[in-house]
Amino acid sequence: MNVFWHQRDLRVPDNRGLALAANDGPVVPVYVVDTDVLKKVGKRQRAFFLQGVQALKRAYRERGSDLLVRSGDPPDVLSEVVTEYDADRVVYNEHYRPARRNRQRRVDGAVPAKSVTDLLLVDPERLAPRYGNHSRFYDDWQAEHKLPPAEAPTEAELADCSDGTTVPDLTADIELPTAGYEAARERYDQFLDDGIETYNDTRDDMTAAVERPVGAVSRLSPYLAAGMIGIREVWRDASDRKAAVTGSAQRNVQKYRYELSWREQNYHLLYYNPDLLSANYKSFPNEIAWEDDPDHLDAWKRGETGYPLVDAGMRQLNEEGYVHNRPRQNVASFLTKHLLTDWREGLRYFTKQLIDHDPATNAGNWQWIASTGTDSVDVRIFDPVAQMSKYDDAATYVTEYVPELRDVPAAKIVDWPTLSEGERERLAPEYPHPIVDRNAAYDRAQRVFEEALGKG
Repeated sequence: MNVFWHQRDLRVPDNRGLALAANDGPVVPVYVVDTDVLKKVGKRQRAFFLQGVQALKRAYRERGSDLLVRSGDPPDVLSEVVTEYDADRVVYNEHYRPARRNRQRRVDGAVPAKSVTDLLLVDPERLAPRYGNHSRFYDDWQAEHKLPPAEAPTEAELADCSDGTTVPDLTADIELPTAGYEAARERYDQFLDDGIETYNDTRDDMTAAVERPVGAVSRLSPYLAAGMIGIREVWRDASDRKAAVTGSAQRNVQKYRYELSWREQNYHLLYYNPDLLSANYKSFPNEIAWEDDPDHLDAWKRGETGYPLVDAGMRQLNEEGYVHNRPRQNVASFLTKHLLTDWREGLRYFTKQLIDHDPATNAGNWQWIASTGTDSVDVRIFDPVAQMSKYDDAATYVTEYVPELRDVPAAKIVDWPTLSEGERERLAPEYPHPIVDRNAAYDRAQRVFEEALGKG
């Protein structure tokens, strides 16, 4: 008999560690409520995560078993469970956030343990430690074999155990999506039926993002971040669809598969750079002269910068715990470049607000946008006016989240930061004026980063 330690892998299907544990006889599934780990994410995601644990417990009960829920320090708790059930070992899936890796090492020292790669399609150790950009990483990653989904254990392979402990209940300040594998599978099926074959065409279309939130993109990120669906299952279904279609549909499906490689690279970065969450990945000859104006940071958090696309993105974050990728890039660029605020401030706020927060993706993407990460361009600055003109020229997305602008013509909303103060007052007196000048802020950011790079 083995014990399987659930962490951020809240599912029965396509769970490699669980499948391995079930190979040697009945498996006892355990979830340890570890407050030190849970408090590293925001209350919204903690609530979603714990609802996922509740769904997992129901899934085991439907299979004639149960999920043991225990609170405390994992090495101590798992040692007690091993003794209670006379188990041979603890099996778990590797996770890469430093705090989790430390706990895993302590578990290894406390009980006989075995771990496997489950979170990723490709074990980071199979690839080179460092890549200059995503293209080089992708070439090597793409060449590696991807395992099929792991088989779910049968009822006979699950221990006949019972546990009356309830999962802690936590409320959030927003409406959360339904948690658990079944909800994740339903969402992915919806995307496969009504989105993946047009994904590349619609992924940056902000009108489509409002009208077809699941379809224009998958909106699967909260479930992947919590491990409520397996990455091999996602990859297999996308690959099967790619093989079944041709022409533009195949190109669209391939784009979705390609985007999954960014998640893989961010975890590769975290694996080899445990300080990715707190230190610049890129080395600079000189310090970056962050301005870190607290009033600017607060206005950014509230979605009151006077830049419509940025404010819409931040308000979506605050209202839903999610931001579409295009405005997500823009709000991050605006904070780090136009406002010259340290990327770690943005990372912390995203960690607090997102229900799809993922430690590697959050840090890797913030660093990429901030020009401190793996971007092949030395200084990349998103112009929020040009970005809105390209991706939301009808102002559909902006007016969905910024009601003060709903009576303003779309062309004026696009050009809002460049309008005169008088015209802005006349068109929407309740909406803020830009907190920084568009051109001056752009030039300042360019200058500051070139000086940090030793080019000034």
